[in-house]
Amino acid sequence: MANYRTAPASITGMPKGIPYILGNELAERFSFYGMKAILTVYMTKHLMDAAGQPDFMGDEEAKSVYHLFTAAAYFFPILGSLLADVLLGKYRTILVLSLGYCIGHAFLAMGDTGAGAALLSPRGWLFLGMAFIAVGAGGIKPCVSAHLGDQFGPKNSGLISKVFAWWYFSINVGAATSTLLTPWLLENKGAWAAFGLPGVLMALATLTFWIGRNKFVHIQPAGWKKFKEESFSPDGLRSLKNLTPLFLIFIPMFWAIFDQTGSAWVIQAEYMDRHFLGVEWLESQIQAANPIMILLLIPTFTYAIYPAMGRFFEPTPLRRIGIGLFLTAAAFGLTGMLQAQIDAGGEPNIGWQLVAYLLLTSGEVLVSITSLEFAYTQAPRKMKSFIMGVYFLGVSFGNLFTSGVNQLMTGDDPMLTLDGADYYWFFTGLMLVVAVIYVVFAKTYKGSTFVQEAMTPLEAGETEGDLKE
Repeated sequence: MANYRTAPASITGMPKGIPYILGNELAERFSFYGMKAILTVYMTKHLMDAAGQPDFMGDEEAKSVYHLFTAAAYFFPILGSLLADVLLGKYRTILVLSLGYCIGHAFLAMGDTGAGAALLSPRGWLFLGMAFIAVGAGGIKPCVSAHLGDQFGPKNSGLISKVFAWWYFSINVGAATSTLLTPWLLENKGAWAAFGLPGVLMALATLTFWIGRNKFVHIQPAGWKKFKEESFSPDGLRSLKNLTPLFLIFIPMFWAIFDQTGSAWVIQAEYMDRHFLGVEWLESQIQAANPIMILLLIPTFTYAIYPAMGRFFEPTPLRRIGIGLFLTAAAFGLTGMLQAQIDAGGEPNIGWQLVAYLLLTSGEVLVSITSLEFAYTQAPRKMKSFIMGVYFLGVSFGNLFTSGVNQLMTGDDPMLTLDGADYYWFFTGLMLVVAVIYVVFAKTYKGSTFVQEAMTPLEAGETEGDLKE
């Protein structure tokens, strides 16, 4: 650690480590979304027992398992953030947990091999692999976004918003590619290939991150004593107090809706006419609409919609989030109308679900990207990973809620059953109520902005030539 830069250089340009972080994120997100895209279909159509006989899950069980996995993946960020901020620092935390992440992918692929089935049932490999991936993917999640922000000091902090957009852009390049490819691999080559390729990409992500180690700013871990001092300082307590309602009430409801694109929306697509643009798509491939739309909507919002909003009102982070919550409710309401048609015996075209994706993805740009940037800038300097972890804990709570709803649906009490379109109306109504309450919260919010302090060029070990690159 002594040979690494420990504070941002006093420069106005782009930090040198950014390409390695973006490359790592692209490959890591390919691995995560590639395996996540096929989980529901794998569990309901491809899962076998040790004897090679079908061991398929029902729709509600598969949705419950899917959201429990997602909840776990977003619970472990809080532990990863503590590990990074208190003990290891962000770089070492990311590197160590990435190795376990790679092992998780290998376990998923093992479930579809003869050698693997001889050691453990495919269902056992599935749960073991998901556990390792949840710890690895979840543990590194707040560290990567906070590590990205750590590369900037006061002189180039104006670039943070743009780089977070590029970072999100990289995420969705990986997600779009993998979400189109892994369902095809599952259908045509088998689960070993569909789960194996994401494992290869995760190994490449880990290697890319390690190669960039000498280009990064490595913020030293605060240690437990310093972390407690900052956490219970006036700034730390104020940040936690201000952000807790946003991260543990409003953000969970957004993700309770959004993450159903990988469960309820996939199952809904199975009963729709999937002929679109001259192609009959697999139901799990429709999820690729989200990252593809993100690639188009990020620059659209950044360079067109936000400036247009600025002519009428300032599009502050809190206002963007509020608009996004209402768009999310509209998206789920549209899928509720589609489900009502399906319940009545119809077969609506998948293009209508793509309209819902457009609304939901617009909501994601407004809520998710804005929240990540907001979480980083509102956190005191030594608490940035921890605050990111609190944000992701909200995502976990949202998925736990969705999993719980689906668990109740598998019971025998008819009063607790949400059939067909009623399931969608329930979540749509809840999202609308939460969005209205959010408006009141946003009007009363007061916060502070924090960025990392910079070294002078000499302190940072930069030469004049380095600063001009």
